[in-house]
Amino acid sequence: MAKKPVIAIVDDDESVREGALDYFKAMGFDTVAYPSALDFLNSSHPHSVSCLIADVQMPGMTGFELRDRLVGSGNTIPIILITAYPTEEDRSRALAAGVVRYVAKPCSFKDLLVSVRSILENIPANERKS
Repeated sequence: MAKKPVIAIVDDDESVREGALDYFKAMGFDTVAYPSALDFLNSSHPHSVSCLIADVQMPGMTGFELRDRLVGSGNTIPIILITAYPTEEDRSRALAAGVVRYVAKPCSFKDLLVSVRSILENIPANERKS
């Protein structure tokens, strides 16, 4: 039996992080959540998640820096960046860097779910992580 995709949420805002964690678990996903990019990078999950949802503005390391670290280590996790301070410049930067979605907060978990499902449907079967 195939394992469920693992969704990782990295956000320093506890209410967003825990809310997304609970929502994605309720939708049937294996989900992990971390309060910082470093906590995520130091975990066992960076190479086993199917999709990463990360905040742009976090203390210590931004979502952009997290993305750069992952790519620098050869990790190609599809990334959704979420931000309470959206700008067209950051949106363009994110999409040019290979981020799959750039989403303004507040965003609904339902909208994030649509994005995650779309991302997972477009990953070739031989490249899926679970």
